[in-house]
Amino acid sequence: MKKKFILEGLDCANCAAKMEQAINELDGVNKVTVNFMTTKLVIEGEEEKMPAILAEAEKIVKKFEPDTRMKKA
Repeated sequence: MKKKFILEGLDCANCAAKMEQAINELDGVNKVTVNFMTTKLVIEGEEEKMPAILAEAEKIVKKFEPDTRMKKA
């Protein structure tokens, strides 16, 4: 299953790379890409684990960029 988001308020390329790395380590995640230039976040993972993955991904985004919001693309 693939989910796409826009990261509103993302203004740090280094933070985007750290988000991508941290989300990639979550259980059930197959692949994550965070594109700083387009502010897109794409998460590919197991469908049954997706609600937990998205909840954790949101926490990770807030950890690195407190003012950034995940909005469905």
